[in-house]
Amino acid sequence: MKKVGIVMGSDSDLPIIEKAVATLKSFDIPYEVHIYSAHRTPVEARDFALNARENGFGAIIAAAGMAAHLAGAIAANTTLPVVGIPCKSSNLDGIDALLSTVQMPTGIPVATVAINGGANAALLCAQILAVEDKALAEKLDNKRKADAQAVLKKDSDIAAKL
Repeated sequence: MKKVGIVMGSDSDLPIIEKAVATLKSFDIPYEVHIYSAHRTPVEARDFALNARENGFGAIIAAAGMAAHLAGAIAANTTLPVVGIPCKSSNLDGIDALLSTVQMPTGIPVATVAINGGANAALLCAQILAVEDKALAEKLDNKRKADAQAVLKKDSDIAAKL
């Protein structure tokens, strides 16, 4: 199975990345986590992206806050799918990161999840990998069914209570 590369711009993004890692682990998807900054370590970020396919990655998650150029910088240097996670900061509650991540020029797409959406970024990567992996697709189907059952259980519980 292909790996998911996870890159965060700063260790302050770790709580969000931990949600992505937990989700990938729940599907037995291999991953690697790195800290590379689009601004402070641009050469390392570029090298990671340029070599990602050769190094066994099938998708990349890039998490960053504020200016949030990391996902775009990664996407500019690979044709692998890149999923951007805009991270909340104290300045503009993550709206700045959301706009930076989602406003990519034609030809350099970045799929963007919600602000601090680590779990959804991992799920989207799992769905991408599942296109060619029937066992992973089945795990995703089972998760959806379990999630639906959990909601229906809550519905039943609330109906009985009220």
